[in-house]
Amino acid sequence: MKKANKIARNILIILFILFIALYISQSTGYYDYETYKKTALTKEQIKKFEEDVKNGKNVSVKDYLDDTSRDYSNKLSDTGLKVSKKIERYSKKAIETVFGALSGLVTDNE
Repeated sequence: MKKANKIARNILIILFILFIALYISQSTGYYDYETYKKTALTKEQIKKFEEDVKNGKNVSVKDYLDDTSRDYSNKLSDTGLKVSKKIERYSKKAIETVFGALSGLVTDNE
């Protein structure tokens, strides 16, 4: 019993630390600042686009999009994605089967 209490206490401590970290990041405005940076960049790109159109330059959307997206995939995340898709497929089949059986029991077969 002592081991279970120790594990539960450690889990609660970790959850509390995560909560405090998220609360601090929210209260300091970190997320808002990151969002502001993205919108400021977008506003700059819109101004640049409008100037290029006024000057009669040949414009392409690709020139004004900021491609800062990163690919975080690796073997572990790819494997996790495959496993989750299989779980989703089998769960969906199981749920459809259960509800199909229940609907057959509920409806009148006259």
